Amino acid sequence: MAATSPDATVLAFDFGTQRIGVAVGNMLTRMAHPLTTIQGERNDERFAAIAALVAEWQPGTLVVGLPTHADGSAHEMTQRAQRFARQLDGRFGLPVVLVDERWTTEAAQSAQEAAGGSGNTGRRGRAARDQVAAQLILQSWFDEPDNPKDTNAPGVPNP
Repeated sequence: MAATSPDATVLAFDFGTQRIGVAVGNMLTRMAHPLTTIQGERNDERFAAIAALVAEWQPGTLVVGLPTHADGSAHEMTQRAQRFARQLDGRFGLPVVLVDERWTTEAAQSAQEAAGGSGNTGRRGRAARDQVAAQLILQSWFDEPDNPKDTNAPGVPNP
């Protein structure tokens, strides 16, 4: 992965064909927060919204959830998410990391329901669920033990 500042902002995406959940976090605090949901199916509108987020947040890294079957095998959405990640890389020239997203949508729905939300009901509920799923994807990346705290200093052990 290319060098990323130790205090860089990171944007994460829960890719879907109708919505893309977005979360934001910081390499220093290593905490992820839900940000927004991008609606629509047209690529030009989606990437315009993503470009606005990239301009606003100035991320050092982009994280994309990689959906797979429970056993880790690929399916149609796996390939679509990989293509989305390649498009992000091509359009923005930022490091893009794919992260296993198995069960994040279900965990996000459970979290919504536990917080008294409607979970999956209605457009607003699904949009919020996608943001929380992106948050879980990003938090799982922050929590990976082999994810260096300072990717700007290769070869230097982190405390």
